[in-house]
Amino acid sequence: MKHSNRNRSDEEDNARLVYTISKEWPFRLVKVVTFLVIFAAGLVFGLAASSHVRYFTSTSELFFPTYRNPPIQRKNSYVTGETNCGKGDCLDFWTFVKPNQLNHSMTDEQLFWRASMLPRQSKYPFKRVSKVAFMFLTRGPLPLLPLWDRFFKGHEKLFSVYVHTLPSYKLDVAQDSAFYGRQIPSQEVWWGSPTLTDGERRLLANALLDFSNERFVLLSESCIPIYDFKTVYKYLIESAESFVDSYDDPSRYGRGRYSRSMLPDVRLYQWRKGSQWFEMSRFLAVNIISDTKYYTLFRKYCRPSCYPDEHYIPTYLNMFFGSLNSNRSVTWVDWSRGGPHPATFGGEDITEGFIEAIRNNGTECSYNSRQTSMCYLFARKFAPSALEPLLNLTSSLLKF
Repeated sequence: MKHSNRNRSDEEDNARLVYTISKEWPFRLVKVVTFLVIFAAGLVFGLAASSHVRYFTSTSELFFPTYRNPPIQRKNSYVTGETNCGKGDCLDFWTFVKPNQLNHSMTDEQLFWRASMLPRQSKYPFKRVSKVAFMFLTRGPLPLLPLWDRFFKGHEKLFSVYVHTLPSYKLDVAQDSAFYGRQIPSQEVWWGSPTLTDGERRLLANALLDFSNERFVLLSESCIPIYDFKTVYKYLIESAESFVDSYDDPSRYGRGRYSRSMLPDVRLYQWRKGSQWFEMSRFLAVNIISDTKYYTLFRKYCRPSCYPDEHYIPTYLNMFFGSLNSNRSVTWVDWSRGGPHPATFGGEDITEGFIEAIRNNGTECSYNSRQTSMCYLFARKFAPSALEPLLNLTSSLLKF
């Protein structure tokens, strides 16, 4: 009996438990669902807020950039040509088209390669004013430098000066001189040897690094101008041809110096002779310093009684660019006294009549397909004693 009552009581308890669970379950489910909904909503809101913050930050950075480290403030180098590179090298447009200084550590091979570069675009990305490069090949001092400084004065944007001396010589001039800081890295040069032509090509290559240089004049320490700068500049810049002396000399001093070892690249009928004191365009200058094949032949076979400075450039231009050359020099020289060297003129020779005689020496030449009596712009050789008399003529006859 007791056992029966206990069973009935257990059944009633189980029934009440099932009823309680069944009654509370919906509320628990609602709590769980509500929690999940709130959690999901919070997660979505958090992600959205984070994305909004990143977007806002990105947008703010776009219009109001901030930096952990302040940026280096630089002037517009395209306008001013200035950089903040300090003492180190930097890739700068202006130092590429016009080096700030002439000193460098390049070998000749590296220099010629660098100078041989030609822009494929015909239009320059800057206002280019054509300049004349005056290249002085000398062993040391420039005794006529004051005359040249007076010649250059007031025309600084229209010319460049380059000086090749012995490596041991340091050109010491005033800071306001056109020659200040214009000494290029050089090597030993001996008269009559291939090293003389090396010096000429070295001058051309250094001058070619300035993209504004359009015409190139080779001069010595004994050369003088016989006209004012404006006249010389106009004559050269407006010329359609270069002025490299080049002619066929059938004597032993011309064809007699030819070596058959140059066959088949250089033949006797192509062989030419001429004065080393040339003037040429940028186009010809680039081609001359780019040549390795023919110059190697001249270095090897044009010796010892053959002088490369008198034959290499005249022959090379005759072979490949004859139509671009006038085959004459613009530097007057007097060979009338005979001997291996031209006449030298000192102070006692300098008069207005003497300079006029050089200008109007009866020579006729072609200039831009027209005949003219104005054939020479420079003259040599002049001794240091000629300086003072020449300076006295600058205001009257020479006009500078």
